[in-house]
This record gives sequence, C-alpha cells and structure tokens, in this order.
Amino acid sequence: MLYFARGNPTEAISEEGLREGLTAALERLGPRRRVLAVGPDITRLHSQAGLLTQMAWSYYGAALRDVLPAIGTHRPMTPDEIKRMYGEIPLPLFRVHDWRNGIVTRGEVPASFVREVSEGKVDYAWPAQVDRLLVEGGYDLILSIGQVVPHEVTGMANYNKNILVGTGGQEGINKSHFLGAVYGMERMMGRADTPVRRVLNYASEHFLKDLPIVYVLTVVDGGGGRPQVRGLFIGDDHECFLRAAALSLEVNFTMLERPLQKAVVYLDPEEYKSTWLGNKSIYRTRMAMADGGELIVLAPGLREFGEDAEIDRLIRKYGYVGTERVLALVAENKDLRANLSAAAHLIHGSSEGRFRVRYCPGGLSQREIEGVGFAWGDLDEMMKRYQPAGRKDGFHVIDGEEVFFISNPGLGLWAFRERFREI
Repeated sequence: MLYFARGNPTEAISEEGLREGLTAALERLGPRRRVLAVGPDITRLHSQAGLLTQMAWSYYGAALRDVLPAIGTHRPMTPDEIKRMYGEIPLPLFRVHDWRNGIVTRGEVPASFVREVSEGKVDYAWPAQVDRLLVEGGYDLILSIGQVVPHEVTGMANYNKNILVGTGGQEGINKSHFLGAVYGMERMMGRADTPVRRVLNYASEHFLKDLPIVYVLTVVDGGGGRPQVRGLFIGDDHECFLRAAALSLEVNFTMLERPLQKAVVYLDPEEYKSTWLGNKSIYRTRMAMADGGELIVLAPGLREFGEDAEIDRLIRKYGYVGTERVLALVAENKDLRANLSAAAHLIHGSSEGRFRVRYCPGGLSQREIEGVGFAWGDLDEMMKRYQPAGRKDGFHVIDGEEVFFISNPGLGLWAFRERFREI
C-alpha cells in the first residue's frame, strides 16, 4: 500500500513538506507501541534520512525504541557522525549492525532462480539474511528510511536493499555484490528491474512478509551544488519503490551528448574515507568517460581502501585489475572466494583499461595508490588547480582545458547517450 507520494523533477520539498508527508503517512498507519528505524550511515548524509528519522522520533516519542544504521559492511558510525546526521536523537537508542554474527537467515532464494535471472553467470542459492533485531525485537513497525538513486549493485539503491543488504549478513552481501558484478553493472545502473533486485524481491515476498516494514524513500537532486529533495514516497510494497525509481531516473541521471575526455570528481571528506565508497566516482561516471580519457578524484578524506580490515587487506593484495583478471583470481585464491563482495568491488573499481583514474588522496601515499592500480595525483596541487569549493556541476574551462566537474558522485549517474543505448 502507498501511504504517501509526492514529487516531480522541478519541485523542492521543504523540511516542513517532509514533516507533513511523513506525519500524514504515520497517521494512516495508526498508533504504534514499539518502533524501529532503519536508516543509512554518514555515507548517505544527503539522503535526508537523518532528518526524517528525527521527525519519526519526534512523532513517536518513547515508542521509537531503537535506531539501527544499515551499515552493511561499513564501519560502525561514531558518536560524532551520529550527532551530525541524526541530530538530537539520544545515543543510547542507536544499535550497531553486526554483519558477521548478529544476523538471522529467514530463508533461501533457490539456486535455480538465481541462475535464471543471472543468465547462467552464477549458480548458487542466496540466503535472505537480516539483523537479528528486526526479527527478535518485537516491533509493530519497522521504518526503513533512505534515498533511491542509481546504484552499481542493484541498479537503483534502497527499498528492500536497505534491509536485506544494509542489515544483511556476510554471505548474502557477498553473493549479491558478486551477482551484480559478473552480470555487469553498466547493464544495471539506472534500472529498477535487475537480477539483484529480482533476488531481493523474491526474498521479500517469501521471507519478510511477517515483518511490519514500511519504506520511507527520498529522491534527492544534487546537481545544483545544494541537495534538493524532489520526492518523498512512503509505502509497504513495490509500488513505493517504482514511483521513487522513476523520479530518480529523471532527477539523478545526466545524459551527455558526447563522452568526457576529462572529469574531476570531488569526494566530501565527511562522507568518503575509503575507496570502497569513493569509487562511486568511477562507478557513476564510467558510462560517460571517453576511451583514453582521465578521471581525477579529489579525495581529501581518503585514508583506507576498505571499510573493513579484511576487505582493506584484499584490496591491497589484489588491486583493481579488471573483470577477467579478478574472476581468474577468484578461481585461484581461497581468501577472495570467501569474500565475494570484495571481488565484486575490485571489478567495480576498475576502468577495464578504458580510461585512467588518478586518485588524489589526503591520507594514503603514492605507493599505496599506485599499488592497487590507480594513478596518483598530488592533492594540494590538484585542489589548487580545480578549486572544487562552490564550483557548479558540469562543464568548465580550466587552464584552457575543458573539464566536467561533479561535486558528489553519490547523488547521480552520468552516461554518454550512445554508450547507454548500446548496453
């Protein structure tokens, strides 16, 4: 059922508009005694999920018993990050998702189904895993709050991904990421119907029906330099997601008439501290980059490769070496086979040799950057040259050279029109 829907590509929904929409939906749901809010971590700061969670806390008061950031394999939020994103919600309400040990397997998507939707590229069953808190917490409402935006693993982010991956377990996360990677992220990004989404939908339909989940989905436009909320959709079924995804495709997808010879992407240090996250600069621009072009990534907060120590080790060991080489490494190496999400990430983070990626890090050395397969750039020099502060997204001429600038890759998807048609 769709409890609230509002949005179009030109409307800016104010904070008061968000509050009114959320309140209208919660009124339709009726009184609740025990509520869990599942929102994103600081890497989705601009989603407005933090603000909406604060509004839910104001509405329910003591009935909002817990807040569970859907961190997936990301590191837990710090108290400062929680305060920055979730405001005055008391810290004791926040729980930490343990994706290795704190999960429950609700069922299994059959290998035959996964094989069919992947066109035979993988042949394994997929476990539907969620945080134990969702099952054992005794909630009469679970609010899953987040942003729908083009995504490299599922095609479009959020909806049941927030539950089944964001609060999922190691095996489910690994297998979903690998499925998306071997199927081909360029075949999926910007699309609501993908193999990974079909697997998640199967799991929702068969294994989550008894959980009182209501999705609160935003669509946010970051193209003007200051994020604007264009849509708010609240519901408990697939229609809610499809409405948000359709609007996101209009708002967050920039179609270019010619490929980019040079692009510069800025990574906000508050959001992007690892290449695990920062490689959105590659994922979201790869369909726009010209063969032989250069992508420059300004990453003042970059201090590590993986959000998790083991994933960081695997990235350093194997590097971003392209799909064929990664698949061979998976076949040859037990540690990579045991962590398929890391293998998928190595595929996602490679330009497949088509264009050069030059990382300009604030906290990693030239040797470390080059050791995983990227070119290195001096951050101070590049920041001075490209001056990202206040710069609008789009084409600029800098030192006589045409450059396409992106202020936050997490808020969009960019593609060369002919390349997108060919995929």
